[in-house]
Amino acid sequence: MTVSLRYAARSDVGLVRSSNQDSAYAGPNLLVVADGMGGHAGGDIASRIAIENLRHLDTDTHTPAAALDDLEAAVEEARLGLVRASTAAPDLAGMGTTVTALLRTGSTLVMAHMGDSRAYLLRDGALTQVTVDHTFVQHLVDTGRITADEAETHPQRNVVMRVLSDFDLDLHPDMSIREAKPGDRWLLCSDGLSGFVHLDLLGEILTDAKDVGEAADLLLLAAMHGGSTDNITVVVADVVDDDAAAADESAEAVDAKAVDARAVDPGLPAAAATGVGGVQVVGAATGTSPIPGSPAPSADVPATPSDDAAASEGTPASLASAPGDGDGDTSDGDDEEEADDADARPAPRRHPVIATLVTLLALAVVGVGGWGAYRWTQQQYFVGVSEDQVAIFRGIPASAGPLTLSTPVEYTGTPVSDLPAFFASRLDGTIRASSLQDARDRAARLIAQAEQEQEPTPEPTQPPAETPVEPPAEQPPTDVPADTPVDQPVEPVG
Repeated sequence: MTVSLRYAARSDVGLVRSSNQDSAYAGPNLLVVADGMGGHAGGDIASRIAIENLRHLDTDTHTPAAALDDLEAAVEEARLGLVRASTAAPDLAGMGTTVTALLRTGSTLVMAHMGDSRAYLLRDGALTQVTVDHTFVQHLVDTGRITADEAETHPQRNVVMRVLSDFDLDLHPDMSIREAKPGDRWLLCSDGLSGFVHLDLLGEILTDAKDVGEAADLLLLAAMHGGSTDNITVVVADVVDDDAAAADESAEAVDAKAVDARAVDPGLPAAAATGVGGVQVVGAATGTSPIPGSPAPSADVPATPSDDAAASEGTPASLASAPGDGDGDTSDGDDEEEADDADARPAPRRHPVIATLVTLLALAVVGVGGWGAYRWTQQQYFVGVSEDQVAIFRGIPASAGPLTLSTPVEYTGTPVSDLPAFFASRLDGTIRASSLQDARDRAARLIAQAEQEQEPTPEPTQPPAETPVEPPAEQPPTDVPADTPVDQPVEPVG
């Protein structure tokens, strides 16, 4: 039996950032996610260097014995590429990137991992996190100082302890070998997804999505709905039995392009809609500006596809990062924008997913995969406001043209105007629930907490004035001889 991969890659700048520093690569034999860091000056360059130094591995010539060494050597070459870049451009000093990569060789997968980008495996209906974060809070969890639940909200959860960087440090990736089992579904992602979407929801989406393209689109949407403040990058891949897949190959392309980008935007060039050689490159890796310290590409090496084309390989145009986001441009104007990243809300052009989800879902009835997205939204619940009451909604707090994606299904009878301002402000669609009963419980807890907050503190009561009590008349002790003094202390014996 021979196996192959069906895959889809997606990347978006996210809700807050003004540039995309994530990169991803998906090909027949190689899957990579790289989350760059080091500010606008270097994060996008670092993740691009990682992809450029690993993508040559995407061949079927590796033997299982050599694949492990080949992948580790490529990661080391990427590190040297970072060193060369920061030497040629000192303003890039200190940049780094996570790397999570899977290299297929036959029915074996070789994995390299550094940083906090993650790999998950859905096998037989159970989702497992395969990688271990190289972060400070994970160290605290491993040493028993905090719990896994506490790690999710720890203020230093984003402090990464091991990444691919230009520092002269002897840091190596975690290397492992795994079986490529038909029926497995793999997810590689940056923390813009894993840091904002709960494991249960990740598992639900990966289980229910009919193909990798739909799964990747829904994961991106879930991260947006979860309020992700980081770049979001996902690669989803299915391990398929080639013999079984041959029967339906005409109905579903092997490169797993779930949506023809031209169906979303007919103005796209053909190359952008059909992809280039079945390879999908998204995020900062689509940049075309020269990388400092890198030799000029030789004539026999195909150039990196243009931003628009590469970002759209196998990806709806609306779900690719906006042109110019993460293309390596370090102009002064963008530096000023980066300084305000913490508070900035992006203009619509920097936030393409939510803006054009309308188009994807409106196209559901013409069979571009949007129906699965709509069906998923109708399995979600949240607590919000309807008719000035705390209400439970089915769906998500968004709309797609004439289609409303949420409907109130129950009213609690509690007027929002009766709640303290703090509790009323929480009813903005962010109180999500995993089921109708969970939504009821969350609504009940919020109302109970609000009522408890409103209860007036009782005034301290004054004790009644003391009424003088006359001592009882002295009575002679019973059965005590008359000559025994009852008011004298008894002296101790001895």
